[in-house]
Amino acid sequence: MIPTVPPSLLPLFVVVPLLGAAVLLLVRRRAVQTVILIGAPVAVGLGGLGLLIHHHTEPVISHAVGGFSDVLAIPFVSDSLSAVMLLVTAVSTLAASAFLILTGESRYRFLPSLVLLLSAGVNGALLTGDLFNLFVWVEVMLMPSYALIAVTGGWRRLGIGRLFVLVNLLTSTILLIGVGFVYGTAGTVNLASLAGVGSDDPATAAALAVVLLALAVKAGMVPVHSWLPRAYPGTSAGVMALFSALHTKVALYAMYRIVAVAFSDGLPFLVVLAALVLVTILVGAFSTAGATRVRTAMGHQMVSGVGHILLGLALFTQLSVTAGILYLVHHVVTMSALLLTTGAIEHTYGSGRLDHLSGLARRDPWVIAILALGLFSLVGLPPTSGLWGKVGLLGASAEQATSGGVVLGWAAILAVIIASVGSLLGLQRVWRGMAWGEDMTTYRPDDPRTGRGAPVPLPDDVRVRWSLAMPGAAMLMLSLAMFVGIGAVLPTIDTAATDLLNVDAYVEAVIGQ
Repeated sequence: MIPTVPPSLLPLFVVVPLLGAAVLLLVRRRAVQTVILIGAPVAVGLGGLGLLIHHHTEPVISHAVGGFSDVLAIPFVSDSLSAVMLLVTAVSTLAASAFLILTGESRYRFLPSLVLLLSAGVNGALLTGDLFNLFVWVEVMLMPSYALIAVTGGWRRLGIGRLFVLVNLLTSTILLIGVGFVYGTAGTVNLASLAGVGSDDPATAAALAVVLLALAVKAGMVPVHSWLPRAYPGTSAGVMALFSALHTKVALYAMYRIVAVAFSDGLPFLVVLAALVLVTILVGAFSTAGATRVRTAMGHQMVSGVGHILLGLALFTQLSVTAGILYLVHHVVTMSALLLTTGAIEHTYGSGRLDHLSGLARRDPWVIAILALGLFSLVGLPPTSGLWGKVGLLGASAEQATSGGVVLGWAAILAVIIASVGSLLGLQRVWRGMAWGEDMTTYRPDDPRTGRGAPVPLPDDVRVRWSLAMPGAAMLMLSLAMFVGIGAVLPTIDTAATDLLNVDAYVEAVIGQ
């Protein structure tokens, strides 16, 4: 018997992390912090799994907060896509939280509460059915993020924090202006009430384009992408893993939701979006080769991943949307695995610079094997989830090329293939620098002025602790499981795409016929 989930429980996805954050402000015992920091994402993940099971019988459920009805309500809405996102983001948050505990960063004052506040904002953004409340939840996400940058990372975080704040304040302003324009042209910001309006009313379409522009900047799409590979690596590895899995992916989810609901007949500015998406795929892939730090290279790969995910939106068919969602899930899992693994290396050896790391294949063979498989996944090689993500996008592009969209279809195929080659070349440089070469050295403090003297080998006992590598390894195992179990994963992703495109069911659940 399939369990049912009352719609009135949807606000708990926000309430649980908020309560956890409040408790941690009052109780500072380490054991309590650990239990709540781990327990909150576990609870959200189990709730997301329950919703996913429930949506096999009821595609969409909605709850009007405060008991208001129709378009006056503040709606919480869930379908298979939002349930998948709740589950995946909760798993990635759990892995990042475990890593923060293992590195000792969870002892920083307020950090556990900030992580839970960020999680609450993410869950609210994934479940809201209202554009203004989307803006509110995005701001709830951003406020703790500013503080997380301030308390983690190296000295670079000071300048990086300023960049992050300026970019997000600007884009939040644009987002709010766009929401105001939508209300001015359509008379509502309720998503269900905006169903199909973007295709019928050019003024509302232009207003929604402003909203999509702000979300594209937050996601890191070219040409407004350069801030992302500069800002994210300035934080610690655990926080960067959180930002990668939550910030960019919430923006991408919101873009999918808005386009699917408001532009039922397709985007009027499709050519512009498609061109920018293809350039994003290529720029992110080839920029990787110029990175001097491991996590900077991962930042450029995040940009390329944003392009791959949005390719499903540019093609906008059932197959392409399924492929885009699959790639989104794969990218959350793979980037979490890579960032947490490189973070373990950085935490152990004190540097993430490529010219400071070498010989890890001899010193930490199991850790470097995890890294290698994660890089395989980004390129799209077996036995990782990246293969199915790339195959899905190529299949959707081929379908487009044979059904009238010859130029876009072939351009997309070429972009994905060329970007895979570019990523392979750039990531091979990262791999070669870290895995091979001479054994890493330290310096004997012979010179009292510089504190450095002759280089000496690192002590043999300086190795990545297996416990520190476990969060990244667990996420990589999830990627491998997605590769092996694609027959079970793909129907769920396809259902999520179907629910997203089933606008009539969404409208009926929120405001009735």
